[in-house]
Amino acid sequence: MSKKEKQVRSTDIELKDKLVAINRVTKVTKGGRTFSFSAIVVVGDENGVVGHGLGKAKEVTTAIAKGIDDAKKSLVRVPVVNGTVPHKQYGKYAGAKVLLKPASHGTGVIAGGAMRAVLESVGITDVLAKSQGSSNPHNVVKATLDALANLRDAREVAQHRGVSLDRVFNG
Repeated sequence: MSKKEKQVRSTDIELKDKLVAINRVTKVTKGGRTFSFSAIVVVGDENGVVGHGLGKAKEVTTAIAKGIDDAKKSLVRVPVVNGTVPHKQYGKYAGAKVLLKPASHGTGVIAGGAMRAVLESVGITDVLAKSQGSSNPHNVVKATLDALANLRDAREVAQHRGVSLDRVFNG
């Protein structure tokens, strides 16, 4: 399934939002300082659908609202098998690299900051994750979404190979 086929429309589902980071930007002019805010937001239905967005405004609440609207435009469907990822997967975006590994039931989400928000929004309850490289929340979110977008479940692999589901598991 290509990335185009994995995209989802936001009108079909109920989404919950999580704030990943807020950044205050100061512009110094002759008249004084002006502050503006940028907010990184992740939205998901906690059932395999997730998206991220960036909102910028003069006020925090407006920046968050713009981020949510932006996130609803970039939703993707992710395979979740028994509350974890189907297989080990690497993701990369700019200087950020992430590793996702499946975990047994009861492990919980072992991930930090920006990765945790994305994984919880998609509905993953058990996963081992490691962020390597850059800790910039923008890049970590995008690297995590890259890893999630490249996941494939057994049904998808069987369909792509043109074989039965039993043959995927038994070789």
